[in-house]
Amino acid sequence: MAQERERGITIQSAAVTFDWKGYRVNLIDTPGHVDFTLEVERCLRVLDGAVAVFDASAGVEAQTLTVWKQADKHNIPRICFLNKMDKTGASFIYAVESIREKLKTKPLLLQLPIGEAKTFKGLVDVVSKEKLLWNLNSDDGRVFERQPLQKNHDPELLEETTEARNALIEQVADLDDEFAGLVLGEFSENFDLLPAEKLQKAIHRVTLAQTAVPVLCGSALKNKGIQPLLDAITMYLPSPEERNYEFLQWYRGDLCALAFKVLHDKQRGPLVFMRVYSGTIKPQLAIHNINGNCTERLSRLLLPFADQHVEIPSLTAGNIALTVGLKHTATGDTIVSSKSSALAAARLAEREGGKKHRENDKTERLLLAGVEIPEPVFFCTIEPPSMAKQPDLDHALKCLQREDPSLKVRLDPDSGQTILCGMGELHIEIIHDRIKREYGIETYLGPLQVAYRETILNSVHATDTLDRTLGDRRHFVTVELETRPFETSSVMPIIEYAKNINEDLLKASQEALENGIHSACLQGPLLGSPIQDVAITLHSLIVHPGTSTTMISACVSRCVQKALKKADKQVLEPLMNLEVIVTADYLSPVLADLAQRRGNIQEIQTRQDNKVIIGFVPLAEIMGYSTVLRTLTSGSATFALEFSNYQAMNPQDQSILLNRRSGLT
Repeated sequence: MAQERERGITIQSAAVTFDWKGYRVNLIDTPGHVDFTLEVERCLRVLDGAVAVFDASAGVEAQTLTVWKQADKHNIPRICFLNKMDKTGASFIYAVESIREKLKTKPLLLQLPIGEAKTFKGLVDVVSKEKLLWNLNSDDGRVFERQPLQKNHDPELLEETTEARNALIEQVADLDDEFAGLVLGEFSENFDLLPAEKLQKAIHRVTLAQTAVPVLCGSALKNKGIQPLLDAITMYLPSPEERNYEFLQWYRGDLCALAFKVLHDKQRGPLVFMRVYSGTIKPQLAIHNINGNCTERLSRLLLPFADQHVEIPSLTAGNIALTVGLKHTATGDTIVSSKSSALAAARLAEREGGKKHRENDKTERLLLAGVEIPEPVFFCTIEPPSMAKQPDLDHALKCLQREDPSLKVRLDPDSGQTILCGMGELHIEIIHDRIKREYGIETYLGPLQVAYRETILNSVHATDTLDRTLGDRRHFVTVELETRPFETSSVMPIIEYAKNINEDLLKASQEALENGIHSACLQGPLLGSPIQDVAITLHSLIVHPGTSTTMISACVSRCVQKALKKADKQVLEPLMNLEVIVTADYLSPVLADLAQRRGNIQEIQTRQDNKVIIGFVPLAEIMGYSTVLRTLTSGSATFALEFSNYQAMNPQDQSILLNRRSGLT
């Protein structure tokens, strides 16, 4: 994407398929920024293994923790790669320590760097005791030498490597019983005689069991250390056959795939990314979508190479495919070859799965777990340059929402504005930029207008008379009514009629009366916001024969407004439930900031190493909070918001708001 090139960050995940030493590798690159968490979530959902990339000078950062937890949730075996070893301030030992402490995992050092920062020129393979040196003049890192370490050339390096290898063997032996038997039996005298293949197989088993993570290092900019990383991926991460998915046994080789991402292409329409779990997928194939319960035909099958795509005749299990022609498939949908294949799998699951699954719905068990979509935390309004462009904007937002389910669009019934709800400031900024570049619409983003409500604090009587002659008809209405505050929360006004009102008259004019009262309560006297929690009692109604119902509505409406103006008025503001998860170090600045935002803290819980703050904050004070919270906590805190209820503002805040609205401040 143009935005990615400008900012130098990943925004959308991109897929590429390549071959390496006889293995086919499907690689997905995911973003590291907190605003694009969904991209990571939906890709991890379909991967068999992962490489976590660290900055060697920074070690474990805030977002590393988030992504690591996501990988834990999906049980994904992983390798750590310490990148930027040639950057000033890079430290191999510091980065490994931070992995051990912050990620609470056991790092297995498979490599040691030769030099750090400016002096970084190669690395040592601890398993095979070889050194790899890159040619300094080579920019693309293709040329490198692999030499066995010798005592007469590098005595210190050899000693360091032997120590590291012995420590590695002991670590792996602690975690893998089969390997421990081998070490204690044949090679207990001398670890140097232990063949590299045996150690590699044991590391592979330990990685799959997720009891430890192999650590490698290098510099991606100059392609140093990339070839051994690719070797490690093929050697230690699982192949599709090694990942045991329970649902595959029900399909018995029939097609089963998960759609995990949708992209919109100007020429081809929606492109759907799929992970094929079993069976084969071909162009012109009719497929059945279990979630949408619909059958579609895919027209073409492509193999993804970032932004280039290659057309292919078929694709087997374990691969990532790009399909053209599916109009209704969305992120998280399960795809099978036909409805009958799905039902056959359901019957098989029921027979073999026994009674423990009986309670579940048939289709439930066939669905692959979808993708969890995080709740939005950043809100703003979006306006087209003119009303003529509104349909185009709606279409653009519809396409973007299908592509990115973490973007939500809703219409505010109070202000009639279109509201964008996203994962953060950067997320919304990128969406705004994409609408301009891809759809050619210049839109305006504005702050969210807070939907205030109004109410009254005391009872008030009012009477009003309307006497008009239109043409040869005289319209005459006299109304007497009382408005009073209503205890329980009610959005619509509660309407009551006194006993003395003539029933026939009431029947004839009840609809007109209620229309008049409702329209009067749509605009309150203070801010013009809707009135709520009000009860209105009609005490007397005199109507001249021949008076139109519109006049009755107008008179009642005017009378209600008169009563509301006389009463003591109160502004109600929307209150949000807020939950902030923050480490103990940053608890006090976060609490201080919430106090400034008129926050009301209910309780502070402890969850593992974190503190969870639970409380209420007015919506008006939470604008741009995601950015502030990240700044306060160096990006380590997360928060969730949901609407709670409307609450009365205190007199001081109310007068500040009214002055601001009337332009006095």
